[in-house]
Amino acid sequence: MAQVEVRLLPAAAAGDGALVDELTELVNRVYRAAEEGLWAVEVSRTSTEEMAALIGAGEIAVARLDGRIVGAVRVRRLESGEAEFGMLATDPAHRGAGIGSRLVDFAEQLGRERGAEVMRLELLAPREGRHPFKEYLSRWYTRIGYRLVRVGLLEESYPELAPHLAGACDFRVYHKDLRAHEG
Repeated sequence: MAQVEVRLLPAAAAGDGALVDELTELVNRVYRAAEEGLWAVEVSRTSTEEMAALIGAGEIAVARLDGRIVGAVRVRRLESGEAEFGMLATDPAHRGAGIGSRLVDFAEQLGRERGAEVMRLELLAPREGRHPFKEYLSRWYTRIGYRLVRVGLLEESYPELAPHLAGACDFRVYHKDLRAHEG
């Protein structure tokens, strides 16, 4: 079985238009499916301009399998001192192969290396009704050590996006103590 390799992209990769396009398309495709029904209009998760800026800032790690990109995650240090991961995306053709877990493990290790004691993540979920993929993610994050620390409204953090929601959604913030999970 081939080995999945996860690495932080070098800042210079921001100038690789084909790579930026590939990552932007992957993230948007995954989020379109993962957040289906949450948005009243099609909302892209990221743009090529944002992706290039994030790569340039040293915030994008990619997972490769046999040299091909099969996943990505954004990792950054917040002003509060916490690390945060987001924009987690794995190629649907490789789902269930542990790529998401490898990306999260990488993000947590990078957070530790950058001096963070807590990893944070955000999850948007409908307030009423069921959204199987969001329920799956909530269970998965909890199983790997994340605890729900706050439930708020999207407009509190991203007021520009709130008008595009199809219905009421909770904006959930999870934390994981990185000191308790070193290894």
